[in-house]
Amino acid sequence: MTSRALRIWTTQSFAALGVFALLAQSYQAVWDRSPFPGHAGLVALVMIAGSISFGLLRACPESTVARSFAHPRCRVEIVPGDLFEQKDSHLVIGFTDVFDTDPGDSRIVDEGSVQAQFLRREYDGDLNRLDADLRTALSGEPTLSTVLRAEKAHGKLKRYPLGTVAVLGMPRRRFFCVAYSTMSGGLVARSSVDVLWHSLSRLWDAVEEHGGRQPLAMPVTGAARARVDALDQQSILRLILLSFVAASRERLRTSQLRIVLRPEDLARINRLELRAFLDSL
Repeated sequence: MTSRALRIWTTQSFAALGVFALLAQSYQAVWDRSPFPGHAGLVALVMIAGSISFGLLRACPESTVARSFAHPRCRVEIVPGDLFEQKDSHLVIGFTDVFDTDPGDSRIVDEGSVQAQFLRREYDGDLNRLDADLRTALSGEPTLSTVLRAEKAHGKLKRYPLGTVAVLGMPRRRFFCVAYSTMSGGLVARSSVDVLWHSLSRLWDAVEEHGGRQPLAMPVTGAARARVDALDQQSILRLILLSFVAASRERLRTSQLRIVLRPEDLARINRLELRAFLDSL
């Protein structure tokens, strides 16, 4: 049990015990007799057990973490589930600065990544169609440079500025493909806290422009393959929440941000601390 959970357990247990004691004393004061004559010891044990159980119940984290904000009016949720089953939401898909797409033998795009799932589940594995849509979406975006094939043996060569967002799909369901990491010539993706913050800021701008304030679902972008070694998954999650709330204080970007984690990943997150962090925002 974490220190916060222990504090909640003890506080709520003593509060419940106090309520029970107050009710019993009030009854005795009004009616001038014990509410449970001859069973005071048993009743006291039941009150203590009930108070402890109530405290434990309040200290157990919920399966989801959610918070609604009034100014502007929006909602944040951290939920277990499958990102691509969020059919009522636009989706965020993380990419590198070259927008590589080919999972192939996992040298360029890992088969287990969100990018690879995006290709399979939203494009039926049609790599040519995905690349064509990306080219169209990126046609008006500036490029930084073109990598020589001798420097990068596989994948795409045209580099875009970090934070570039390619918006795919139709208005009812958009896919915000954001470049948040740099792909090296050796096919290693790397990012940093500063790059993540900048990329998230660009993402919220694109969501405001193209999202129509509809719900937005996203993974914990940068938590696995971008090699942001300075932060663990929970810290990156906090960074995303802080970035979103800060951007939303300027203008409403979406009515709902839903961060979707695999159930086993959410189970490892300290949800009580995360709820306290949301409350502090």
